[in-house]
Amino acid sequence: MKIAMIASECNPFCKTGGLADVVLALSRELVSLGNEVCVVLPYYSSNAKIPSCRLERLPGYEVHLSWRTQKVSLYKGVYEGITFYFVGNDYYFLRGSLYGFQDDGERFAFFTLAAESLFERIGFYPDVVHVHDWQPGMFPLILKDRHSKDPVYANTRTVLTIHNPEFKGMLDPSALGELYNLPLSYFESGLTRYDEKVSTLKTAVMTADKITTVSPTHRGELLTPLYSRGMDGALRLRKSDFCGILNGIDEEEWDPTCDIDIAMNFNGKTLTKGKQACRKALLESAGIEDSGGPIFGLVSRLTSQKGIHLVERVGRELLEQGAMLFLVGSGEEALENGLRDLRYHYPSSCSVYFGYNNALAHKVYAGSDFFLMPSLFEPCGIGQMIAERYATLPVARDTGGLHDTIVPYSPLEDKDATGFLFRDFDEGGLRYGCSLALEVYADKKKLRKMRLNAMKVNHGWKASALEYLKLYRSIAK
Repeated sequence: MKIAMIASECNPFCKTGGLADVVLALSRELVSLGNEVCVVLPYYSSNAKIPSCRLERLPGYEVHLSWRTQKVSLYKGVYEGITFYFVGNDYYFLRGSLYGFQDDGERFAFFTLAAESLFERIGFYPDVVHVHDWQPGMFPLILKDRHSKDPVYANTRTVLTIHNPEFKGMLDPSALGELYNLPLSYFESGLTRYDEKVSTLKTAVMTADKITTVSPTHRGELLTPLYSRGMDGALRLRKSDFCGILNGIDEEEWDPTCDIDIAMNFNGKTLTKGKQACRKALLESAGIEDSGGPIFGLVSRLTSQKGIHLVERVGRELLEQGAMLFLVGSGEEALENGLRDLRYHYPSSCSVYFGYNNALAHKVYAGSDFFLMPSLFEPCGIGQMIAERYATLPVARDTGGLHDTIVPYSPLEDKDATGFLFRDFDEGGLRYGCSLALEVYADKKKLRKMRLNAMKVNHGWKASALEYLKLYRSIAK
């Protein structure tokens, strides 16, 4: 099949979160399965800093946003078998960051209209155009409105993946005409309307041929007001066209058998020796003596949604009981200050690194015994899957992708368990999950069995890519 991805970010060129990982990993796996894949991205100022892909400049063209005309600088590169097309415009994309500007709506309208004209110019007639989140969300409607008889798109179907429903692409109704050259009737009919604004995400929900999100459980959650952030009404209308396909992880980067950032590579046969070596190296990196207690790790954005306030409070209790904490991340100032206080009062057993350090993250995954993910919601999550691959047992709230990727331990049945799940998003919930972890830590035979279970779970992208292919084929002409 010919598959086009339209997204606002993709590794290794531009990244703020998991979306970038998904677009690269899924595209790469689809290529390995024999498909022709191109990815359309904005050409941000950060793109020029990536040396791994030589870019060729192609002839530019113009985009008309109502009465405004903006020029497109077009670049092409091939990376890991995927052809990338970068849509450039210095006014819109030569900035210090990817998002967070007052004119983001206009910036990504330009990007979407540039993508509209791109495929004919490059001679790529896609079977499927797969759009991600709100930024290219108007693309499916544009195809239906302007290209129903266009030979370029004669056999094209569209798929939307919702990675984060929090951001809906909210615009003034006048943006339909002034940015997208579309009639106001789409707002008046309710097709694009959300809370008396135009929502590009809702538009995509209503007009894409199929809709996905990043785990089966999160698909069910998005049909409720709490988790959908108000998008549940539109999604319920499209319920029969809406499915959840679990993300995977990059098994080349996250592989304990050949990871260059950990003290000792290990597999199931060398598990005990390898975990001991990685534990020792992790403790030495922070100057912490080994007390013999369990190590709880965390690599995360430090936000309330991630349950970091619960980690701060229950973490004190764990430290008092002889456990050790290794935390890596950055985020909300109040939460960072709380963790600084925790580190100050427990310097001999608590390490906190503010920011992101990839090598240190690898060490935390490999050297910890347990991995904390007490999230309020987690559409998919990759931390728990990486932790399992490194035989580090996740302690997580039972939500979204955490539910789909962790086999929960129970004192009554632990045959296939790979981690610990709890329901309540409060201190009591996390305390209960950690108490189960401490129970298993005291039983080394049970601990080893769970570690081996966790390492055996396949979290690669092939199964997920096959699910996407099945979905694409179900709508292809």
